[in-house]
Amino acid sequence: MTTLCIANSRTEEMVGDLTGMTPRERLFSGCAAQRMLWWAEDGDVLVLPCGPDPEFLAYVTGLTGVRADALTFVVPPPGAQGDQVLTTDRLADPGFRAELRRVLDGRTVDEVLAISPNGAVAELADALGVAHAMPGRPFAAQGGNALVNSKAGFRALAAGAGVPIPPGLVAGTPAEVEAAIERLLARGHSVMVKVEYQGGGLGNEILARDEKVEAVGAERVVPLPDRAAVAGYVAERWTWLTGGRGQRVVVERYFADSVPLYAQFLIDDAAVSLAGCGEMLMRPVVVGEITPPVTPAPEVLAELVDQGARLCEVLRVIGYRGTVSADAVLTPEGEIYFHETNARLTGSSHLLDIFFGRLLRAEHRGSRHILELGGLRAPSLAEAVAATAAAGLAFDPQTGTGVLFSSDFGPADGSLMYGVIAETPEAVRALEAALLALFAG
Repeated sequence: MTTLCIANSRTEEMVGDLTGMTPRERLFSGCAAQRMLWWAEDGDVLVLPCGPDPEFLAYVTGLTGVRADALTFVVPPPGAQGDQVLTTDRLADPGFRAELRRVLDGRTVDEVLAISPNGAVAELADALGVAHAMPGRPFAAQGGNALVNSKAGFRALAAGAGVPIPPGLVAGTPAEVEAAIERLLARGHSVMVKVEYQGGGLGNEILARDEKVEAVGAERVVPLPDRAAVAGYVAERWTWLTGGRGQRVVVERYFADSVPLYAQFLIDDAAVSLAGCGEMLMRPVVVGEITPPVTPAPEVLAELVDQGARLCEVLRVIGYRGTVSADAVLTPEGEIYFHETNARLTGSSHLLDIFFGRLLRAEHRGSRHILELGGLRAPSLAEAVAATAAAGLAFDPQTGTGVLFSSDFGPADGSLMYGVIAETPEAVRALEAALLALFAG
C-alpha cells in the first residue's frame, strides 16, 4: 500500500497571489515543504518542490524508523514561480505526470495526502487514476478548498452554525470597509482588518483610535484618529487589503490582551475527530506554539473543542475531508471568539499527528507538553543534532522527553525550528533554556 504525499506548502488558497512572493519567501516555502517527510512511511511516494535535503531526510527517518531508501521522490520541473513552490503549473507538467505514472505503476495507492487538498491536487489525482484515494476530491475539484480557507467565507459559515465570532462584517467596496472600520472605532474598539487569503497573521493589520494596543497577531498597529484618517487608510491600502485581486475584506473587533488558541480536527466521511489543541505564541505574528495549551481553564478548553467541532461539522456536511484547525482567541473577560479555519495540514499538524501520535509512546501522550519555536541559529542541522546529543538534550523515546528539530530553514536564513518535549510547561521552558544556552553567542 502506498500513500502519495504532495508537499504543496504554499497555495493561493493559503496565502493568496503567489506572484508576490519574494525569493526569500520562496526559499522558506521550499524548506517548509520538507516537513512532509515526517508523514512518510516505507513504500510511499513523495512529490516535493525540490529534492529532499539528505541531512534532514536522514534525521527524520532516524526518528520515525522509516527506511530512507524505501521512499520514492518525484520533483516536477520548475514553474513560473521557480523550484521552491509546488504551483499548479508544476503539478500539471506532462513530463512530471508521465514520471509519476511510471513510479506508481504496479502500486496500490490507498491515500493521496496533500498539505493543501486543493483543485490542482484533485485534478492530478484524476489524471493519475487515483481519484478514489483522495478524501473529499469532489469538493476540492470544485474549488472547495478556497471556500474553507477564506477568512470571509469563514464568517458566513461560523455565523450560520451559531459559533461565536468577533463583531464585524465582510465588505467588498472601499465605502463599506471605511464605514465598518469607523463604526467599531467610534464605539471605542480597536479593529483588525484581514486580507481574505493569507496566513500566520501576515495579512492582518490592527487599527486603533483611543485604545493603546500592541501588535499581536498582526505586523503593525495603525493609529486612525478620525474618519478622515480612516478614509485615507482605506484608499492607501486598498490594493493590499484586497490581495491585489478584488478580494473581500474582513473587518472585525480586535480584542487586546487575548490568548490565541486553536483546536485541530480530522474530518472524514463519518465524523469530526479531535486531534488536539494548542496555544499560539506571537512575536508579533505567530512564531510557535505550546500544546496542550497552558492558559485556558478546563471549562474554557471544553468550550473551544465543542464550538470548534460544531464549526467543523459544517465543513464535513458540505464535503471537506482532511485536517482543519479552528482558530480562536480567549479574551481577558473569558470569552472565546473564533476567527478563521485553516483547512490543510498546518504548522501544528506534525506536532499532533507525528510527535504525539507516532514518536511518543502511548503511556506518555497524556502527560507531555510540546513547545515549538523557530529561529534557532545553528551552524547546521548536523551540528545542532550532535550538540544536543552530546549535552544529553536529544529526544529520548524511552522517557518521551527531549529536543527535536522539526524544520531546517538553513537555506533561507540559517535557522532551525525546534520542538521541546517535557512533562510540564515549566520543564519545557527549562529544557528550552538549556538548548538555547548551547548556541548562545
